[in-house]
Amino acid sequence: MRAHIEELITQALGYLKRDGELDSELEVKVRAERTRDREHGDYACNVAMVLARPTGRKPRELAERIRDRLPSSKRVEKVEIAGPGFLNFHASPHYLRVVVREVLADGDQYGRVPKGSRGEVMTEFVSANPTGPLHVGHGRGAAYGASLSAILEAAGHQVHREYYVNDHGRQMDILAVSVWLRYLELAGESITFPTNGYRGEYIFEIAREVRARHGDQLRHPATTVMDDLPADGEQGDPELHIDALIGRARELLGDDGYEACFSMALETMVTDIRDDLKAFGVEFERWFSERELQTSGALKRAIERLDASGWLYRKEGAVWFKASELGDSKDRVVVRENGRTTYFASDVAYLLDKLERCPGTSLYIFGADHHGYVPRLKAAAQGLGEDPERLDFQLVQFAVLFRAGKKVQMSTRSGSFVTLRELREEVGKDAARYFYVMRSHEQHLDFDLDLAKSSANENPVYYIQYAHARIASVFRELDRRAQRHNQAIGEAAIDRLDSEHEQELLRALGRYPEVIENAAERRSPHVLAHYLHELASGFHSWYNNSQFLVDDDDVRNARLNLVQATGQVLRNGLSLIGVSAPEKM
Repeated sequence: MRAHIEELITQALGYLKRDGELDSELEVKVRAERTRDREHGDYACNVAMVLARPTGRKPRELAERIRDRLPSSKRVEKVEIAGPGFLNFHASPHYLRVVVREVLADGDQYGRVPKGSRGEVMTEFVSANPTGPLHVGHGRGAAYGASLSAILEAAGHQVHREYYVNDHGRQMDILAVSVWLRYLELAGESITFPTNGYRGEYIFEIAREVRARHGDQLRHPATTVMDDLPADGEQGDPELHIDALIGRARELLGDDGYEACFSMALETMVTDIRDDLKAFGVEFERWFSERELQTSGALKRAIERLDASGWLYRKEGAVWFKASELGDSKDRVVVRENGRTTYFASDVAYLLDKLERCPGTSLYIFGADHHGYVPRLKAAAQGLGEDPERLDFQLVQFAVLFRAGKKVQMSTRSGSFVTLRELREEVGKDAARYFYVMRSHEQHLDFDLDLAKSSANENPVYYIQYAHARIASVFRELDRRAQRHNQAIGEAAIDRLDSEHEQELLRALGRYPEVIENAAERRSPHVLAHYLHELASGFHSWYNNSQFLVDDDDVRNARLNLVQATGQVLRNGLSLIGVSAPEKM
């Protein structure tokens, strides 16, 4: 309906330009919004006020001329001018009558537009380092990214989902060494585990597998491993200590032995992450390996392009990118003094690779602690000669768990954190997926575990799913009574849906396509989550105040059409945010 109204206004403006009442070169973006108060109609548009300044005319006068030139439409009952010059549109009974027909005809395609009708988008999200299990912080990024990707597809975008596997660099070396040290402990060596090593039972599990495959082949005496290393802990430098351990591991194990620990750790963690996400309803078309950037030559090519464009310089043996001249807070090292490329260099190469593979938008979904990546990647795009406007960054704020009203303490360094798998097992996938997206991703999220598990109306996901279960129960009762649902009779009797509850439901169903479009444009799945709660609330109110299976064939079938349409829209919307629509609860 919103798009229809915007098209009507655009046509009216075109007529005014044609007739010389408006400058033919004048451009304005027409935007209709749903009104908060039904007394002001269903939709309002402020285009007359926007045009007042450039035309030098009074907004109410412009509003009257626009209204006079609006094409006739069966969907609009009347248009009023309010306040300083708002155009208020009232939906016609005809429009409300056809909503149910459209929902039932389109089924699971209702609210969707053809794929590819809008630009391509590559979404990259989660992309957690494969150095440990996914925790609840990763879960919010996963739920947001998966939901937004599905919404963008429904809005007509061709979407490519990608996970960037950081399988190259120092953190992976620390993981490999942590596994090797636990392997040595299992082999009977007395090892002082480093302060900056990765802890947690999962490291032992990988080490057990290494030992099962390689026996004592990778074993070395603890004294050989630990002798002459820089001191660790408060009396030393934990960073120097762990780096020295990495060097010692490479020296003692050789390439094959080191790769055995590295590959086992990487394979185990990526498989674990992939399985976790799949069980959470999150899947990717591609898992992009950082090591690919090295082997494909993409890293070398990106650095050469920056250099050829004059954006690199040498200083103190390192190669630097002039990021500060392109809007970043400081210049960035791309090649260290020792000749090894930096994480930032990999980020630049991956950016170039994505822009070349996807002609549309590259959508980065980062945690809020990655806000510094925004200016540096935009600078990198400019340095590469690419348009930084093709980059879209969405920062997802932190999620904090509460149990019995108290914050759940977590520490990823010590390994004492709640994993995504534990959260899913405790509250269920549906509750986790909904709770993660029910607030704007730009706001911090307090995740109430007790509420998420409760079977009460205060639990929003339960409340929505219960509405769908009630709808299914209506049709089970219809079968029990040996009655039939005749859609044709219900459509012919659509005028019998004249109660306030029914009219509000009809309007809500008609808004669903706009909700999808709005959620996609704003990159905000919570818009859809809120809508589904409102729709469920409207249905519950109607259910509690009406009888559906009445004797009157016309009324019964008209109401069953509306019940069925409401269930369809609930299913459509829930599927986009990864939540099931149960028929029994």
